[in-house]
Amino acid sequence: MKQILLVNDVVGYSHVGMVAMLPILTHQGHAVFNLPTALVSNTLDYGRFNTLETTDYMRGTLPVWQELGFRFDAICTGLMFSEEQARIVSDYCRKQHGQGTIIFVDPIMGDAGRLYNGMGQKQVELMRDMVSVADLTMPNLTEACYLAGLPYPIKGTDDKGAQQLLDAVARLGAKSVVITSAMVNGQRCVLGLSDGLHFRIDYTELPKAFHGTGDIFSAVLIGKLMNGCSLQEGTQAAVTVVSRLIERNLDQQDTCLGIPVEQCMDLL
Repeated sequence: MKQILLVNDVVGYSHVGMVAMLPILTHQGHAVFNLPTALVSNTLDYGRFNTLETTDYMRGTLPVWQELGFRFDAICTGLMFSEEQARIVSDYCRKQHGQGTIIFVDPIMGDAGRLYNGMGQKQVELMRDMVSVADLTMPNLTEACYLAGLPYPIKGTDDKGAQQLLDAVARLGAKSVVITSAMVNGQRCVLGLSDGLHFRIDYTELPKAFHGTGDIFSAVLIGKLMNGCSLQEGTQAAVTVVSRLIERNLDQQDTCLGIPVEQCMDLL
């Protein structure tokens, strides 16, 4: 059993972020701990929301953990709500990485070719710094382009362009890279790079886009890797699980709620 720390937001009314990841990793046999970056009332697409940043809590918690000698086999970072949070987490990950902790970075910044509201070039630079210490980073296509400083391919790319993007993200310092939501030669796929080898996993896009599927993907992948799977095996498993979860919940009307993963553990 591995000890995994999740650094992400906690959303009250939706199965996204840490709420989606924790039960999946626990089901895979890991001990999961958490450092929330914010408490969020609901996903932002509802139009109205309330957030409480936990920067002060984070600033005070990490020294206590270090004083008590708490250690983690892996740390997975997600959404950051301020520059200070990103610096706090980046510094902590760098120190823990030096002591053998595996660092997974999900550089949550944007989607569909643009940054999320409130995100700017400063956040991109901070995410590049976090990626520099990552054993694995898992951006979507938009985030990968921002990290690499390359234009977003609105109509998709080809195999050469896909490999160039993977290589550009890896040059930031990440040992391995997985890029989700890619379009290569007209085919939806997930791209990967590990030990200098590129791979691609194709999938069929389903007719509904649920919030939180990226978090589910990351949780399944991380859990598989911590259980000894290769990156390509873990990525294939994550693609398969996400597809199965979407298929089972196609009748759900409110996609902002995310997928009720606790009710679907048999699909893992």
